[in-house]
Amino acid sequence: MSATVSIGALPLSEVLTAPEKGALTVIAFAGKDLALGAETTKILGDAVGLIGSSAEFAGFKGKIGSALEFLAPAGLAAQKLIVLGTTPDKDGEKLDYLRLGGVAAAKLGKSKLARVLFDFAAAPEDFVAAAGDFALGLRLRAYKFDQFKTKKAKKDEAEKDNDDPVEISLAGTDAGVIGQAIADTSGLADSVDLARRLVNLPPNLLYPESFAAEAKELEKLGVEVEILDVPAMEKLGMRALLGVGQGSARPSRVVIMRWNGGKEGEAPLAFIGKGVCFDSGGVSIKPGAGMEDMKGDMGGAAAVTGLLRALAIRKAKANVVGAIGLVENMPDGGAQRPSDIVTAMSGATIEIINTDAEGRLVLADVLWYVQDAYKPAFMIDLATLTGAILVSLGQEYAGLFSNNDDLSENLKKAGEASGEKVWRMPMGAPYEKMIESKFADIKNTGGRFAGSITAAHFLQHFVNDVPWAHLDIAGTAMGSPASDLNQSWGSGWGVRLLDRLVRDFYEE
Repeated sequence: MSATVSIGALPLSEVLTAPEKGALTVIAFAGKDLALGAETTKILGDAVGLIGSSAEFAGFKGKIGSALEFLAPAGLAAQKLIVLGTTPDKDGEKLDYLRLGGVAAAKLGKSKLARVLFDFAAAPEDFVAAAGDFALGLRLRAYKFDQFKTKKAKKDEAEKDNDDPVEISLAGTDAGVIGQAIADTSGLADSVDLARRLVNLPPNLLYPESFAAEAKELEKLGVEVEILDVPAMEKLGMRALLGVGQGSARPSRVVIMRWNGGKEGEAPLAFIGKGVCFDSGGVSIKPGAGMEDMKGDMGGAAAVTGLLRALAIRKAKANVVGAIGLVENMPDGGAQRPSDIVTAMSGATIEIINTDAEGRLVLADVLWYVQDAYKPAFMIDLATLTGAILVSLGQEYAGLFSNNDDLSENLKKAGEASGEKVWRMPMGAPYEKMIESKFADIKNTGGRFAGSITAAHFLQHFVNDVPWAHLDIAGTAMGSPASDLNQSWGSGWGVRLLDRLVRDFYEE
């Protein structure tokens, strides 16, 4: 979907100039003790007294997330004034400008034209980063997936105008700096929205071939894209992945995306995504209730695709490989069965205990292919892999499993910085015994107990000695609770986390 918000910059002196169209909303910020920025105080004039006299009556104390709203405030050339609180929830906390941007977007309501007084009583240490985070928060909150909401055949011109994007201008003493900050985050917002759109699309429109075509579009940004079809995968011996898709009328695909922004010959960073475009469970079919959500079982592949777009847009100084395994898991007469034994690309034999434990089979072959073909510096896979991770962590954190402490620590820090948090889970020899098979090298599930951990142990069989991390995003990629930053069923989770990881730790 195209952005529903258009964000620009202008000097503070132009905040109250007559708009060309629409009703003007002005957004100001009040911190502790209702303190306003110096320039804001001048611009608002007599309205400052209105804020002070109304705050006590409304119980407004300047806390982040709270707001005072005034319609047609006297002496102010605006139809609405919104004062947002900026005092953090806890003493000593820094103001979260990303969240503040989301709060601002939520308070706009039906406003089509808004000007934000980006002026604070206590100036942020890094003004550029604060403005960028705020703009990103605005964009993330504003995303909507409504392309299948049919419109009435007849509309008057006023109704048509309501389809226009909301125009928001951030006004500060240095409009050029703010404009650059907005530009720097625009590509990331678009890339998160791409991942969200992919997760939200219905499976009759997004299936392995059409998903591969979406990834192919990244070539316009300088990303090298290679698509492996079924004969190519058969030649490589990807029988674990192909076994998952053999019950579907939609042929499977593997897509390799490469961004070469680092030093020539330098080992790439590798990101691998599970892309089960629809998961019926196969012969081990899922219950009917909630099966419609399984269109989102490709959230990991969506995040990797969004990440490669974000890196290309900002011309990241790193070599990166993004690989996604795209399949449908369907239960026709040709589908694989419980008790089948398949041979993965690595040569390992796998006993199929449950055909609904399919994502790890897809990842097994893609992980092996990437570590063998590209000799990466590390591999990180993302997958909506297990319901068990929701039992463990709910929907606030993604589960992190890894064979490397440094990579895990960097992911943790990137998660804290981006707001897409991870929690490291245990691994160890006792869990390995749970996936031992009587008839093959390993089996594809260890049963109900420690389901997320045994799934990670399964994947570890296909990474060799490469530093590796597995992110189980079943609780964060789709159907997550609405938040200040996301109102969409598909969250695009992982794009911001991994962009931050690359930016902070692995670029030149």
